[in-house]
Amino acid sequence: MPTVDVAANLQRIRERLARACEGAGRPADSVRLIAVTKRIDLDLVAAAVRAGQVDLGENRLQDAIPRQEALTELLDDPSATVRWHFIGHLQRNKAAKAGGKFHLIHGVHSEDLAGRLARRAEALDVVQPILLQVNMTGESQKDGLAPEVVPGVACAVASMPHLELRGLMAMARHGDDERALRHTFAAVRQLRDRAQEACGRPMPELSMGMSGDFESAVLEGSTLVRVGTAIFGPRLT
Repeated sequence: MPTVDVAANLQRIRERLARACEGAGRPADSVRLIAVTKRIDLDLVAAAVRAGQVDLGENRLQDAIPRQEALTELLDDPSATVRWHFIGHLQRNKAAKAGGKFHLIHGVHSEDLAGRLARRAEALDVVQPILLQVNMTGESQKDGLAPEVVPGVACAVASMPHLELRGLMAMARHGDDERALRHTFAAVRQLRDRAQEACGRPMPELSMGMSGDFESAVLEGSTLVRVGTAIFGPRLT
C-alpha cells in the first residue's frame, strides 16, 4: 500500500476550503467536501473516514456497491458515519442497481434516467435525492443537459414521486483560467436560480469544483466539491 498521510492531506484541503469560504463571505460549513475514492486503496479510504471524512464519492457503479460493503467490514465500527455519493455516468439500464444505494446521485443527465430512478425508489419505498447534471461548457465528451432545457426538465423531475431534486451538478472546462472558471460556475448558479423560480421550490445544492478549481467554484456558490488525488495520491491502475 502506498504511503500517504491521508489525515494531513485532508487537513490541508479543509484549510483551503475554509479560506475560499472566507473569501466568498460564506460560513465554512456551507460547503461539503466529497472525497473521491475511485480506485483508491480501501485502507486509505478507511483512514479518511477515521480522520472525520463523512462524504465519499464513487463514479463506477460496478465498483461502488461492493466497495461500500467492503469498507463497512474494514472499519468494523458501527458508529462510523459514511455518506456515499455517486458522481459518475449512470447508464439507464443500471438505474435500478443505484436506486436507494447512495446518499446523493449527482449525474442525472436526462428525464428518462430520473424516471427510472423514481420507479426504483418507489419499489423500495424510499426517497432518492438527486442532482441534475448540466453540460454548461457544451463539450461533446461530457454528459449533461443542455442549459436551455434545464428549467423544464427540473420541473418535470421535481414532480416525480420518490425523488428529491436537490440542485445541479456541473464541471468547468479543463485548463480554463480563473476568469473563465468563475464565469462557468456563476452561469451554473444562475441556471439553478432560474430552475428554482420556474419550479417554485428550493434546490439548495450545487456540485461544482474539483482538485484544480474548487476555490473558484466556492466563490461562485458551490456547496459540494469533489477532491480525490489531493487527498489520496495517485489512483490504483
